[in-house]
Amino acid sequence: MKKYTFTEKKDTRSGFGDGLLEAGKRNPEVVALCADLIGSLKMNDFIKAFPERFFQIGIAEANMIGIAAGLSISGKIPFTGTFANFSTGRVYDQIRQSVAYSDKNVKICASHAGLTLGEDGATHQILEDIGLMKMLPGMTVINTCDYNQTKAATIAIAEHHGPVYLRFGRPVVPIFTDADQKFEIGKAWMVNEGADVSIFATGHLVWEAILAGEKLADEGIDAEIINIHTIKPLDAEAVLKSVAKTGCVVTAEEHNRLGGLGDSIAQLLATNTPAPQEYVAVNDSFGESGTPAQLMTKYGLDAEHIIAAVKKVISRKKQNG
Repeated sequence: MKKYTFTEKKDTRSGFGDGLLEAGKRNPEVVALCADLIGSLKMNDFIKAFPERFFQIGIAEANMIGIAAGLSISGKIPFTGTFANFSTGRVYDQIRQSVAYSDKNVKICASHAGLTLGEDGATHQILEDIGLMKMLPGMTVINTCDYNQTKAATIAIAEHHGPVYLRFGRPVVPIFTDADQKFEIGKAWMVNEGADVSIFATGHLVWEAILAGEKLADEGIDAEIINIHTIKPLDAEAVLKSVAKTGCVVTAEEHNRLGGLGDSIAQLLATNTPAPQEYVAVNDSFGESGTPAQLMTKYGLDAEHIIAAVKKVISRKKQNG
């Protein structure tokens, strides 16, 4: 098992803020809009550098999406920012009608996604957003795993034409990817090559998958771990190549098991190379108030649950063998 270490922890939303600033420096057409959450979205540095390219819309998220769509018609590259719940569920009609349907070059950037929003509770912990967004034709869906990857992804989507949903979070998490990485939309990242099981992880679950892989290695289980940061378009080639080698799959995500990464993987396998699969995801429920760590454990989104899923799916593979 390849060893990953870290010297610092940082929230992925700060990666977005720093990436937005860098994207603004590189391209004068980049503009930012916020729905009264500048601090939470880490947009302060962009505003200081480019005050004339920032629009405070207030608590009017639907209006923000409409304005962003209009700005894109004039050649601007608008980045909208608010919590994931408000970025998707509250404004789905506006995104569908004003952005996705006409392929507008709008970047919908969503913080505080999933259970790790923590104490704010179920009303703010959206667990359906990946499903909502990936069903929109032409929408690119990205869910990053650490500060560096989020910064790189933010810069990359500014250079990509078309609507994008970029999902990130609130808690501080280990920084374990390269600071100078080039983010490739739609290209999975091989975290660790293995032969016994394929673990496809996204977002905060990538680090948990690494922790699980280390413990599994101690037990003689050789796990292949792949970071699926781009859920749509899915890197089908990487998925199928891995499963052809290992013969079984675990998917890990901070999202409802319905409609997320696991379902995208299952659909691909069902139409190409069927294989036993186990899900590490929220089991069709809402969240609740608690610390991020408490909630991740209670809802089965940690290394121990990934290990249990691996052992179960390997057992199924052997029974089918």
